[in-house]
Amino acid sequence: MFFLVFFLSQANALTFKFGRSGKIIYDLKSGTFNVYQNSDELLKSGFSTLKENGKVYSSKDYLTRNYTSIQISDQFGKGLKHTINLSGAGKPDMRQIFYTYDQLPYFLVEIEVSGANVSSNEMIPVQGLIPVLNSVKALRSVFVPFDNDTFISYNSKQLSTNEQQISSEVAAIYDNSSFKGLISGSLNHRVWKTGAATGVDAAGNAFIRIQAGFTEKSITRDTIPHGTLTGNVVKSPKIFYGLFDDWRTGMDAYAKANRSAEPPIVFKWKHPTPLGWNSWGVMQEKISFDKIVKVTDFFADSLKAFRSEGTLYVDLDSFWDNMLKGGLEGDYSKLKEFADYVKKRGLKPGIYWAPFTDWGFKSGGDRRAEGGNYKFGELWTKVGSGYHDIDGARALDPTHPGTQQRIALVIGKLKECGYEMIKIDFLGHAAIESDHFYDPKVTTGMQAYDVGMSFLLKQLDGKMLVYAAISPTMASGRYIHVRRIACDAFKSIRDTKYTLNSLTYGWWQTHLYDYMDADHVVLGTEDIGTNRARTLSAIVTGSFIVGDDFSAKGPWTGRAAALFQNQALLTVIKDGKSFQPLEADKEASEMFVKQSGNTRYLAIFNYGDKEKKFAVNAAALGLKSFSGYQLEDLFANKSGISVNTAEFVLPAGDATLIKITK
Repeated sequence: MFFLVFFLSQANALTFKFGRSGKIIYDLKSGTFNVYQNSDELLKSGFSTLKENGKVYSSKDYLTRNYTSIQISDQFGKGLKHTINLSGAGKPDMRQIFYTYDQLPYFLVEIEVSGANVSSNEMIPVQGLIPVLNSVKALRSVFVPFDNDTFISYNSKQLSTNEQQISSEVAAIYDNSSFKGLISGSLNHRVWKTGAATGVDAAGNAFIRIQAGFTEKSITRDTIPHGTLTGNVVKSPKIFYGLFDDWRTGMDAYAKANRSAEPPIVFKWKHPTPLGWNSWGVMQEKISFDKIVKVTDFFADSLKAFRSEGTLYVDLDSFWDNMLKGGLEGDYSKLKEFADYVKKRGLKPGIYWAPFTDWGFKSGGDRRAEGGNYKFGELWTKVGSGYHDIDGARALDPTHPGTQQRIALVIGKLKECGYEMIKIDFLGHAAIESDHFYDPKVTTGMQAYDVGMSFLLKQLDGKMLVYAAISPTMASGRYIHVRRIACDAFKSIRDTKYTLNSLTYGWWQTHLYDYMDADHVVLGTEDIGTNRARTLSAIVTGSFIVGDDFSAKGPWTGRAAALFQNQALLTVIKDGKSFQPLEADKEASEMFVKQSGNTRYLAIFNYGDKEKKFAVNAAALGLKSFSGYQLEDLFANKSGISVNTAEFVLPAGDATLIKITK
């Protein structure tokens, strides 16, 4: 270990190298920094700000700055930790900390404020201009939602002068003609919500600002400012910052860095990619014991090849409590009988619950919360002059013992019944900012989320596959195995396009979760092309949950036998990884690609109402040409060879999957 100190009088410009060709030049005189990769300037006049006790301080405001450096070896590799200590009369002490690694093409930066009982609810570790993107004509920026609630969508917006895009947690700004782009975002989600702004200012300069302590009703669902952190030291999250020749490569690297920064605490999944059925697809509130037994029999007797290495989950969604006698504290014998029956038929039983919501809040707060002696009114998350109501449910404080007693009760009962999978929903209710939580040590929504999810996992005790429906996009990676990539999707081509909007701009979460899911695939009475597209939307997302009411016969039963038992399709999801989009300037990409071993897969979707011809260039798939390759259509079972450009004609509202092998 070595230890260096530079004082202002000794040196003004400091250079921190990262990766093969990256360098940060920090000016000790001005408190600003520039970042370069080869000759590209990816940050100019970068600086940091923080709000302490309601007042904003900038790294440019301080008079005294000194520098220390130590060698580090952590989950990102071997590198250097560079600290700029800033001090001045009447100001709290501030630190800008840069982490650089020889092997990584990006760096990390965080800031700290320290003093006697300092407080902050806003910290901006990095902001500045992006000269490398200034002259780009097709400059686009991605919006990543905080969660997947209210049918929210991702988008890619073309930026003009005096325009900006605000995204949750991460910014991706790129040249759509070359795909070169800058990626920057938070790697820590247990304390702060972060907002990432990119845009073009009045002078035509591309800019970026990454702000920890971000709330916005339309994005984070919050109606009050971010909670305040207090102590002798308050730290921002670590921020990832890097320029990539292909912004998609950058997003993959960002997701992997998140997984390293906050490793999963959910038990390690060592089983095959989940396949299953979920009752919300069609049955919904009409769930009954007789129907779900018939569904189980259908899979056991008529869909024997729809398995993942012999495994299939039969998952009961909301309204399973129709089968309870006496409510959540009552008789679960019918639920246990069903779980036993599913196992007897060689399948695995699954269940559903929304642990942080009160659906009966309109009946008043005097009702006793199950599992203890608290009233529901005591459990409600306090927000300003009221409470947090969304989706018809009121948020429960995850830190309240009454909320936790209720979770312990229900999870304990479901474990006793023998359920092996749980779909947890409306998790965003647990991440909302509050005036105060029951636990006084918790002051932010993300701290409350961490408490609630950690408690839930302790109750589950490694007994169930954990699947999240509505949930925070970035913060949930530690706690679950499978995450639904969007909101509810059912059977239409519109549902397929909506789901694939989330894959187009959110595929990289395949590195953050064990599996991404496209929600229950419903065939219904739609035409075969729409059925193919909906099926393929699950395959390209990474796992496969279906949702028709198989207790009754209809067109869906025969179609399921053909589509769901296609072994060539099921082989594609064995690795559980998502496909990557080929296009990044549409609501949803029409083409997605995945490399699996020596095989490439190309998925093509026609969302339109007219037949369409797709011309696919070999270079777009990372090939010099198609010469020497066989292209096989896995739906039509047809093979062919083409030299440079492959052409495919798809009917309206249809899809196909092409396997490309040498």
